[in-house]
Amino acid sequence: MSKILLILHVLAAVIAVGPVTVAGSMFPAAVRRAAAAPDKPESAAAVRLLHRICRVYAGVGLAVPVFGFATASSMHVLGSAWLIVSIVLTGVAAVVLALLVLPAQEVAIAGLNGSDADAATVAAQIRRLAMLTGTFNLLWATVTILMIVRPGSSTGA
Repeated sequence: MSKILLILHVLAAVIAVGPVTVAGSMFPAAVRRAAAAPDKPESAAAVRLLHRICRVYAGVGLAVPVFGFATASSMHVLGSAWLIVSIVLTGVAAVVLALLVLPAQEVAIAGLNGSDADAATVAAQIRRLAMLTGTFNLLWATVTILMIVRPGSSTGA
């Protein structure tokens, strides 16, 4: 049963977190392009699509910790330090995504729809969004490394 849960956990992580990291990383550049070419509706449509990908897959990503807890429980490693650190980092990543990245993307989309903000303000918002997205991606990369290396594990990995 542990193997099946681990497979589901890894698949959920790849299928859910992967699109968020890619679409989130593409978003700031897409906003810059759309802001630079307000006469091209396809640019704004691309920005909205990237945001939707991030939002939908963030919801799908809830399966990752669910399968993760089930896997850890079946493997009797819930008290392992590497797992506790991974859980905390996953929680921080979720907070960064839900409370910082997605709302900042929504602000950027609203800005494309006729905001009176000056170019310097928009540029600063886009830089902040890129930094937040990078933080989210680094948190997930760290969790992935911890899941593979598992410090102190008996597997020798």
